[in-house]
Amino acid sequence: MLRTQYQKVRSLSVFDIMRMHAIFEANYANGPLDTFMRDLSKKDGVFVVRKKSTDEIVGFSTLGIHEFAHEGRTVRGLFSGDTIIEKAYWGSRTLQTAFALKLFTEAIKRPFSRQYWLLISKGYKTYLLLSKNFPEHYPRRGHDNPRLKDLVVAYCETLFPGKLDHAAMTLDFGDNANCLKQDVAGIDEALKAREPDVAFFEQRNPNWQRGTELPCIARADLAMFAWAIWPFLWKALFKPARRKTVREAGVNQVV
Repeated sequence: MLRTQYQKVRSLSVFDIMRMHAIFEANYANGPLDTFMRDLSKKDGVFVVRKKSTDEIVGFSTLGIHEFAHEGRTVRGLFSGDTIIEKAYWGSRTLQTAFALKLFTEAIKRPFSRQYWLLISKGYKTYLLLSKNFPEHYPRRGHDNPRLKDLVVAYCETLFPGKLDHAAMTLDFGDNANCLKQDVAGIDEALKAREPDVAFFEQRNPNWQRGTELPCIARADLAMFAWAIWPFLWKALFKPARRKTVREAGVNQVV
């Protein structure tokens, strides 16, 4: 059994950080400790997934909370960074539940403001979490949304100046960018045939294997919760997770 707790970065112990980095290195290539620490220091908090029996960390997801200007107004974004859970626990909803509650809690604080979930994805699993649960998102298969695209450009230029390829709408961090190891979250023809959103992800981010990121956005404010995201929150909180094969395993595991 697992539990997930959101905590501030400054509250992490050295042991916690080293354990998180070990999980990161097991799944990603080109992930030295100094780069991991530098990225972690820019985040506000971390969802830490632990085994209840031993308190051992088996997964985590970092979170940054940002405000940026767009069309004369201030927009609030919750940015998901590195998100990993060990393969033995794929299918658990504890991280998904904690994340959904955090989105909801932050939305309640500013009920009349627009709030967005921001993420950059080098793997298809996080993109599926976006596409399956957030009706208003970008990029979206079969739909164009110029307003959300403009918001993606705005946050990319704020958080990653000079890294956005405006034609391809991908982020390229160079040849030494961390990338998923070959045996983690691979894509084959059978998977693409079974899941059109995976095929769409690879179409939009054909160089994901070298660490190229697909910047994404989803509306996640209180109005959107009331309209469409409540089923996602309800499922995360109350629907028991079934056992899954590795190929089926939940979309909140390795980004």
